[in-house]
Amino acid sequence: MQILPVDPPLLPPVTVLSILFDLDGTLVDSARISCAIIDTMLADRGIEGRADPMMVRAMDAVGGEAMIAAVMGRHCRSPALEIAEFRARHAVVATPPDLAFAGVADALAALADAGLRLAICSNKPQHLCEKVLGDLDLARHFGAIVGARADLPRKPAPDGARLALAAIGGDPGSSLYVGDSIVDIATARAAGVAVALVAWGYGYAEAHANAPDVAIIPTMSALLALAGCT
Repeated sequence: MQILPVDPPLLPPVTVLSILFDLDGTLVDSARISCAIIDTMLADRGIEGRADPMMVRAMDAVGGEAMIAAVMGRHCRSPALEIAEFRARHAVVATPPDLAFAGVADALAALADAGLRLAICSNKPQHLCEKVLGDLDLARHFGAIVGARADLPRKPAPDGARLALAAIGGDPGSSLYVGDSIVDIATARAAGVAVALVAWGYGYAEAHANAPDVAIIPTMSALLALAGCT
């Protein structure tokens, strides 16, 4: 699909045939689940403290042990043990049916129907990516779902993006990476892929401040318009 220049330009005029998406903070409001799980972990220990949603959002792109340690603070016994418990709970907790950000479900369907090749490139563990997307009935739109796994370096290493592109037959020169954080920008650039930030994303403010030249997508409808799907 031809992305046409607009005023002011959101993206350079390039033909985009494939789109890689970050997941948490870009397509889904995952902080809601994270806060609920951590609140339950604390409550089960008789601790009255609660997860700070702003802290969860700020640490989303980092994830893993660093995220759980920062959010749980002095109540964190061991980051490795805490993140293992967090992920075990996440694997069985219900995914809210409205977890996707506004317009995401319809936009993904439209992009897929228009013939664009779509993939996920996330630092969320593989099985949790598949669970969330499956629960939301969004997995069917993606030719590849690449999450964190033991044999794959985490973003901003480009390995996951390259693996996702290879799985969908995408070429870096005709692909776009859509994310929300400085980690996503670094990942895309390392993989040689054009990048755009969603304006509603958790890490958007920091990412935009550090890389004001990066394209901005204000709404999912705008992405559809740029891709010629409306």
